[in-house]
Amino acid sequence: MLTVAALYHFTRFDNPSTIRTPLLALCEEQGVRGSLLLAREGINGTIAGTAEGIARVLSHIRALPGCADLEWKESGAAEMPFGRMKVRLKQEIVTMGQPQVDPTASVGRYVDAEEWNALISAPDVAVIDTRNDYEVAIGTFEGAVDPGIRSFRDFPDWWEANRDRFHNKKIAMFCTGGIRCEKSTNYLLGLGEAEVFHLKGGILKYLEEVPEAESLWNGECFVFDQRVALKHGLEPGTHAMCHACRRPVSPEDMRAESYEEGVSCLACIGEFSDQDRQRFRERQRQVKLARDRGERHLGAEG
Repeated sequence: MLTVAALYHFTRFDNPSTIRTPLLALCEEQGVRGSLLLAREGINGTIAGTAEGIARVLSHIRALPGCADLEWKESGAAEMPFGRMKVRLKQEIVTMGQPQVDPTASVGRYVDAEEWNALISAPDVAVIDTRNDYEVAIGTFEGAVDPGIRSFRDFPDWWEANRDRFHNKKIAMFCTGGIRCEKSTNYLLGLGEAEVFHLKGGILKYLEEVPEAESLWNGECFVFDQRVALKHGLEPGTHAMCHACRRPVSPEDMRAESYEEGVSCLACIGEFSDQDRQRFRERQRQVKLARDRGERHLGAEG
């Protein structure tokens, strides 16, 4: 069983490019794969490897400036969910496009998983899912508001258009692991919202700690790797991934006429040209050939 570590930490890196090379070298030396993003505002990503390899990489990250308090979420995977290791330099570790937002200055009040049900069940609380529309489509909390956004960058515009709906309400926000809520709660606080809360550790922490019999979560939780989705107890979900559009595909979706593995799904059938689909078919053919040889083709990551 491999260890999968999802992590993020907001801190100030004066020169992220100097961090990248030694971090990538260590990951490759330890056989760790996945994706890490570095920006002046911190680090974000998910990595997988042996327990020892992950421990060594996390120790290295905790030694970086301001990262001693790094927290991460661990789960397991029977097979390596990543094809390679990438450490990328970005403007933001999660893109919101609001330069004034600074989670190191202030964020909403953290709510532990075991206290979340009571908060979101209160009549004076509006529960907002800050994730993308395709993530919400496969699972969310009972009664949560779905902004219907295509990307996190769209959240500020949605809030400005809908903020009157939440007048005199406490705001409870959640996302997969917590990183988007660090920014969205700081954003709302900056606009004068006084009572803003968010789920500590995100959906993944909730699914790990709250028994299914007591859960207010419906469906599965999308994750950005080859596992695609997780259920209660962080067990593997039932969704696959459309490698044309990177959206999750349910078993029911796979029975649709529009579904062709690696080429199209119900959500993206009208988004690509015939030329695109021919290219996707060739990629999928190479993926299958590699699979038959017992190898992993990088095209399987999309």
